[in-house]
Amino acid sequence: MNEPLSVMVRRGVSFFTEQGDTAPMTTETPALSRRMLAAAAMALPMVAAAGSARADNAAESTFDRVRRTKVLRIAVLPGAAPYFQKDLAAGTWSGACMSMANDIAKVFDAKLEFLESTYGNSVLDLQSNKIDLAFALNPTPARALSIGFTHPMIIHPFGCVAKKGFEPVKWEDLNKPDVRIVFDLGSLHETAARRYCPKAQLTGFKTTDECTLALQSGRADAHILAAILGLAAVGKNPALGTYRLLGEPTVALPSCLGVQREPDTKFKEVIDAWLDMNRGNGQIREWLLEGLASFGVSRDQVPASLSF
Repeated sequence: MNEPLSVMVRRGVSFFTEQGDTAPMTTETPALSRRMLAAAAMALPMVAAAGSARADNAAESTFDRVRRTKVLRIAVLPGAAPYFQKDLAAGTWSGACMSMANDIAKVFDAKLEFLESTYGNSVLDLQSNKIDLAFALNPTPARALSIGFTHPMIIHPFGCVAKKGFEPVKWEDLNKPDVRIVFDLGSLHETAARRYCPKAQLTGFKTTDECTLALQSGRADAHILAAILGLAAVGKNPALGTYRLLGEPTVALPSCLGVQREPDTKFKEVIDAWLDMNRGNGQIREWLLEGLASFGVSRDQVPASLSF
């Protein structure tokens, strides 16, 4: 090897090091390495900070986030009177669950933030960390796999809004091929309809408002609804028909608040304590009756079997 050292370096000739291994030498290698090392050194603090921020956000519980941000995020449901009612002109929300949500927000000294949703989608909204609370959800094993549930808000019997002239008293009265039944998709209304009325003509809609329109326009004979929702629908529009509680069997399920499933349970514990106190002192009953009254439903029209 009689070439000058400068030529051998340009050609990338390998040399033995003191440790016996080989290392290629090129004119570009040292400069490139220095540039890469310098860039990596500058990027490390930023990568570490970003990773730390992601870790902190992922680890932050609902309780800690609400206390830190002073914001309580809830799902609001169009067409779910008397729980929720939107003033389209003003863009404001009212209803029994809004009264509850405002009272819960006071516990955390927080303000409310709304996300319009549906009963089915509010479960997904909790899973994707878009909301902290979903009101008026019936717990099911399938839902409990992905979200948590609080103590019951009320025990809620099921029935239907039946068109005028149609007076069912039990589920079997609906379970006939010539009966057209509607329900909102992803809800316990759908579950009840499919379980107890498999012979009927079943149609699902995205919202309860769409179900009401189907009944009002003569495209349905019955709209499956839990009692509070059914009473509000008839109170708002008496021309729909009558609300009928259905028996044989009596279907009555707890209506709870949905929360995110997480290791830290402090947020759920606070909501459970709030529910137990306000159910016990009758305040939840008052909020629900006030919500119904705003749709023309008097207290004596509320079924005795509806437990608050």
